Amino acid sequence: MGIKVEFNPDLALRNFAEYQSGRRLIEECIPAELIAGHVYPFLKKDQRNYWLLGVIPLLETKGNEVLSRPMASIRILEATHCVKDGTVFTRGKFLVVEVFEDSAIHFESYAQIDQPKRK
Repeated sequence: MGIKVEFNPDLALRNFAEYQSGRRLIEECIPAELIAGHVYPFLKKDQRNYWLLGVIPLLETKGNEVLSRPMASIRILEATHCVKDGTVFTRGKFLVVEVFEDSAIHFESYAQIDQPKRK
């Protein structure tokens, strides 16, 4: 028997409408309004490891690894594994570094691409 652990190069959360419809907890969803400089909680099913020493992309997931383009650059501040009703979860907090408002490519694999400053 082994321990199942997933390594994630990004944080993929559900659309806020999933919370509004009662299908997901608020921590499982992208906040209704993403604001640079704000800290938000997250909750993911299963035991996951995230990179804590730099920025990673925030993505929207529809499930089954169907992911959006990066919506924001974030920094995971903390991640803790826990058991809730017999299921393993990873919960934590992330800081929004930058919200992407355009269709430009902002990440190359796991590395954020430096963008010229927008006016």
